[in-house]
Amino acid sequence: MKKILFILLLTIPFVGFGQDNNHLSEQLKPFEGFIGKTFKGEFGNSTPENPIFDVQYWERILNGNGIKVTHSVNDGIYGGESIIMWDAELNSLVSWYFTTGGFYTKSTILIENNKVTFHEKVTGNKDGITETKGISQLLSNGDLKTETKYFKNGEWVKGHEIYYKETLDSEVIFK
Repeated sequence: MKKILFILLLTIPFVGFGQDNNHLSEQLKPFEGFIGKTFKGEFGNSTPENPIFDVQYWERILNGNGIKVTHSVNDGIYGGESIIMWDAELNSLVSWYFTTGGFYTKSTILIENNKVTFHEKVTGNKDGITETKGISQLLSNGDLKTETKYFKNGEWVKGHEIYYKETLDSEVIFK
């Protein structure tokens, strides 16, 4: 009997941990509308003969202290994973992005006027891209819009613009 009581006493402090599965840290609250959703969008240069689409999934991680965004282009020809967290030392949101292309980025994030702006420092890109800037915005109709620019060969060049719709029948795929 004492043994059972002892085991129960050991487990009581853990009851309740993990029950608030929807909580995000205060700094990540602007992302609440993204969490648990899958979005699919076509690149602006996509054509019926050569469709180019991206699927991304947003999820809460690390007890609400982080967000993971996983994405894949054309069912895995390219993809990556981002982790977004609060950096108390920088007093800023930051993210790390790791890709199937063999490069990675670290970025600072600014949220203003319902837009999320990413400024990334790129390491290891074989096409000579050393920085990117991106804007993501959850639109009033629930769609997601993203725009990017790349710093390449000493100048900023237009990247891509994608309008995403929330989807229930798409998934992020890696090969």
